[in-house]
Amino acid sequence: MAASGQDALKRQAAEAALAQVEGGVIGVGTGSTVNHFIDCLAGIKGRIDGAVSSSEVSSERLRAHGIPVLDLNAVGGLALYVDGADESNHRLQLVKGGGGALTREKIVAAASERFICIADEGKLVEVLGAFPLPVEVIPMARSLVARALVRMGGTPVWREGFVTDNGNLILDVHGLQITDPCAVEQAINNLAGVVTVGIFALRPADLLILGTPGGPRTLPG
Repeated sequence: MAASGQDALKRQAAEAALAQVEGGVIGVGTGSTVNHFIDCLAGIKGRIDGAVSSSEVSSERLRAHGIPVLDLNAVGGLALYVDGADESNHRLQLVKGGGGALTREKIVAAASERFICIADEGKLVEVLGAFPLPVEVIPMARSLVARALVRMGGTPVWREGFVTDNGNLILDVHGLQITDPCAVEQAINNLAGVVTVGIFALRPADLLILGTPGGPRTLPG
């Protein structure tokens, strides 16, 4: 699909997610689809008290629209979190972190009662893993973790020149077929030096809104 067509599907999913916003403080993720959601959210910003953001990039975009950005420690729990994904299976287990914000995204998702994922239809897959799996690592552990990931069957590639908002590095793991996302999430998270892995299976999305040529498609239901 042409980039412009894919962008339209992302916008469609973002617009559909607005119906889920009921007020209060909401969690907002990171990425190209979320950028559309933030732009749409600006039109109803009077309905919410502010947002907790998963990245500095999203925070800047929210502030540019006059939407207050709040600290999660000051807010506590959130009723709603809206974010994108690089892949989703039919159980709404996700691969995220293409933009490098996976740790903060996982924190905000864990703090939220409902997690709504928005994406274009091309992100829905049968088995996770075609998209390289991001792993955030403490810098001194990069090689240690990479060797462990090789033993797990993956081919880790250091995302050179990139540093996360937390001051860490990203390894993108190629060649995995993630048939048991919960087990793989736990195994990689247990490696010394890993901050978190970009599998969202222990806390999957509650609702997936896909932009399609026929209009928004919602899973489950």
